[in-house]
Amino acid sequence: MRREDLADADCGIAQALGVLGDWWTFLIVRDVAGGTTRFDALQRELGVSRRALTERLAALVEHGVLERRPYSQHPPRYDYLLTAKGEGLLPVLIALQDWGTRHLMGDGELTATADAASAEARRVHDLIGRRLPEVGLPGPDGQSVALTDADAWSVLYFFPGAYAPETQGYPPGWADIPGARGCTLESTTYATRYADFQAAGADVRGISTQRPDQLADFAAHARVPFPLLSDQDGRVAAGLLLPTFRAGGVSRFKRLTLLVDPSAVVRAVQFPVTDPAGSVDEMLDLVREHRPA
Repeated sequence: MRREDLADADCGIAQALGVLGDWWTFLIVRDVAGGTTRFDALQRELGVSRRALTERLAALVEHGVLERRPYSQHPPRYDYLLTAKGEGLLPVLIALQDWGTRHLMGDGELTATADAASAEARRVHDLIGRRLPEVGLPGPDGQSVALTDADAWSVLYFFPGAYAPETQGYPPGWADIPGARGCTLESTTYATRYADFQAAGADVRGISTQRPDQLADFAAHARVPFPLLSDQDGRVAAGLLLPTFRAGGVSRFKRLTLLVDPSAVVRAVQFPVTDPAGSVDEMLDLVREHRPA
């Protein structure tokens, strides 16, 4: 079957493959989601020829997955940015990442953690020195909150899921997934030590793929004094290629923490996190170690 015939088939998968027909195209979308938006930077990161990159960028713009936004008139230069249509691909990237990590790089076990020597752990620690994309995520009230604070250091802890009692929460078998338990303890420990983080010059934000209303219920129950943000659309998970696992029909973060400076550059990483409460004191020490006096 020719690709032209496949793209015309009466099937959503076939239609999608008519646009995203080769692996370079997926990698371009992956890197644009992560904040690499300019031609030369994309070519450098991907190692693809200029001709091949030009053709694939043009096709993605034509299909409305990317849009071009000029940043220089003389000579003409453009940022390539995801459209709303393009952002609809983020869950696909997360699913591919999860499947590849679990079934090709791993042994197929469902887990919310990772071995410290794994490729997954190396990928997370490679975030050190990287500038985070400018992203706003919904807080418990649904209003967008910036991922980091330009006036302070930021501690971003990513957790699988935390729910208020008597609400629809943990899926069946949650306690049997290695690394999944401990989110409530982690969040309440951060809440208890929040004044210490503020005194050290750092803000704290918790991030989950839960809905904002679920986070609002939990924040009220646990009296969390800092924002809990929802990445339910996968903008941060896909953009940073963060480790995820799937439980209860939802992609969820594996537990990890980033220390980010006021210029949005990652300075320290905790992953895997095997002691949810103890990691809070360890992160406070990292803030004091990295932040200038």
